[in-house]
Amino acid sequence: MLTRFAVAPSGFKESLSAQSAAEAIAEGVRRVVPEAEIDLIPLVDGGEGTAHALAAASGGRLVPLRATGPTGERIGTHFALLGADEETAVVEMAAVAGLSLVPRDLRDPGATTTYGVGELIRAALDTGVRRILVGCGDSGTSDGGAGALQALGARLLDADGRELPFGGRELTRVDRIDASGLDPRLAGTEIRVACNPFNVLCGERGVARVFGPQKGATPAQVEQLAAGLERWAAVLTRDLRVGADLYGGPGTGASGGLGAGLAALGAQLLPRFDVLLDHLDLDERLARADLVVTAEGALDHQTPRGKVPAEVARRAKRYDRPVLALAGTIGEGAQQVRSAGVDAYSSILPAPVSLTEALGRGGEFLADATERALRMILIGTRLPAPQPVVSGTQRPSSVR
Repeated sequence: MLTRFAVAPSGFKESLSAQSAAEAIAEGVRRVVPEAEIDLIPLVDGGEGTAHALAAASGGRLVPLRATGPTGERIGTHFALLGADEETAVVEMAAVAGLSLVPRDLRDPGATTTYGVGELIRAALDTGVRRILVGCGDSGTSDGGAGALQALGARLLDADGRELPFGGRELTRVDRIDASGLDPRLAGTEIRVACNPFNVLCGERGVARVFGPQKGATPAQVEQLAAGLERWAAVLTRDLRVGADLYGGPGTGASGGLGAGLAALGAQLLPRFDVLLDHLDLDERLARADLVVTAEGALDHQTPRGKVPAEVARRAKRYDRPVLALAGTIGEGAQQVRSAGVDAYSSILPAPVSLTEALGRGGEFLADATERALRMILIGTRLPAPQPVVSGTQRPSSVR
């Protein structure tokens, strides 16, 4: 009998936080197994909710402030200080430059900016922290981190010596970087960027071509952004004397290229789960479960490339734990998640619905889908095991 459940979902973009998703799954489990022991492990991947989750896990706190949002408006946002010593700050880029902060009628990744990310880093430096962890994910930008560098004191100049305005489309005109005004505290502060190492800045699998359309870019805009990021990588490498590969290095494409921009300042680009999950004792908690349930907004060919369900399944398989994955949508290549260790997966949608309804009823749909899936699993546990065919025997044929 299944009694111990590890519930380890990510958030559903623009619908459910990781915490809300975990609570919805737990509700579905209790409908079927009222006495269940449920360990809620809402997971963050550097995107929405990262600062809040790590502050809660470490006994830290959120620091509220106002900064520049992705469309240039001033917005309320935050960063986190971890633990009692408050020597580590967490800057969640999605909290100030995330896609959910870009109104649908303004979704143009050629115009949005990471300027607010730089403002949060500067505010964290003001607290005297020794290290800053930047969480990348759920971005609404594609400016290569240019805005963040501008907020930290760099001047991006065109061929006539004029400063560039915000936006990834402007990067095709960048001629040089004046780094003389960069905040000197950056040199004495450890900056670690938690990112998806599969995301690279340039090339056919570059961030503009892979994620630009999701952020509202037309095919023509995608190519413009790709060209701008190529130019940006070249100028960063030359003017900031970067020895690393900013074009195709792991994680350089994180959050619309923010990874490359911060790497040019000396930041370490690290696999996000190696950085983020250290605070959660995830492996031990998965090992105690009879069934692991994970979830995300979409399962598709990108899921095995650094998404939460694949990471959860990979770790659960170290302890031979079965894994169920639930998703808002099942996309092309979803079957590839089995190679990552997912034993079964299902969409949470009960019928075709509008996007607005799907987003608004995400918690309800997720709880119901969990109940349906678990009832099917329990039926399977009660079925008699198939009897092996005895060698040398043959079943009677029904064909005469």
